[in-house]
Amino acid sequence: MSRPTLYNWKNKILGREVPASMKRHDDSPQVPEQRELERQVELLRHDIRQLQLEHDILKKANELLKKGLGVDPQLLSNQEKTLLADALRQTYALSELFAQLRLARSSYFYHRARQRASDKFADLRCVLTSLFELNHRCYGYRRMRAALSRQQVFISEKVVRRLMKEERLAVSTARRRRYGSYLGEISPAPKNLLNRDFQATAPNEKWLTDITEFHIPAGKIYLSPMIDCFDGLVVSWTIGTHPEAELVNAMLDAAIEKVTHSNDRPVVHSDRGAHYRWPGWLSRISDAKLTRSMSRKGCSPDNAACEGFFGRLKTELFYPRNWQATTIDQFIELVDSYIRWYNEKRIKISLGSLSPMEYRKSLGLAA
Repeated sequence: MSRPTLYNWKNKILGREVPASMKRHDDSPQVPEQRELERQVELLRHDIRQLQLEHDILKKANELLKKGLGVDPQLLSNQEKTLLADALRQTYALSELFAQLRLARSSYFYHRARQRASDKFADLRCVLTSLFELNHRCYGYRRMRAALSRQQVFISEKVVRRLMKEERLAVSTARRRRYGSYLGEISPAPKNLLNRDFQATAPNEKWLTDITEFHIPAGKIYLSPMIDCFDGLVVSWTIGTHPEAELVNAMLDAAIEKVTHSNDRPVVHSDRGAHYRWPGWLSRISDAKLTRSMSRKGCSPDNAACEGFFGRLKTELFYPRNWQATTIDQFIELVDSYIRWYNEKRIKISLGSLSPMEYRKSLGLAA
């Protein structure tokens, strides 16, 4: 196509007043400026990726290692760094992760090989978890070790403690307000015969009693037990929805039945609650020829062994659970079941890793 032909077409279509120049205009920036802009964009992309990598490392450290979001990844052990690198290797190149974590390539593959090796305690972990759940999630490492010994599994306390920590088998330690039944000095109080001496050389020598309250969404429940100082056995107990005289009187009647055919006449120690100063309680104590003993006013350590039982019961059964959907009847049944388990199966280190019932049987004593 000749140039004159093109000019003629231009004049016919656009008119003669339009400039005739057909030179190409290059409006793109100069090559050096463009390269500088591209370099800056690349640097920004690199910085964003580094920030994202740092964020992901901190997030994974929080999820996998239970570290705070402010932890310094450089202070982690090589084993922990290996766990993080393995968790993020699908998103980032290993070279990036090694540089960010300051982890040597050889250290990574060494710890990764160790982690992939078979865990010789894999079966034991399952047994530990099962025992922990079966025993109301209340066994520490000492009683867990004793429970394993019963199954002919002998292992050191140090290993049991480490495995429980790794499996997150932790006992709850919550505390709540204690119920009090003191209504004033409504009758003369006997002396404190025990004087905080809760040791007994034989069953039915010293008994302790008190009342504790459970408050669940469905309502309030009260427990009145009788504890034997000899081995902590719960001699008798009653559970009800009102802290009334009948609650403690029925419990005392059941306890007295245990000594009706023997010459045992235990000392019955309580706090200064009104339940233990009403005529019904006093007449029962007198008829059974039992001896009364009371703590000093407002001094719970004077009945510490009974308070300790309440603390264990609430720590092991009550505090760790959500009772939102539990009815009062269901709760009473659970508390009753727990006390039976406490007497028959719950390991006590002080009794040679036996339950109170097992301890009495080992001594040839009637439960």
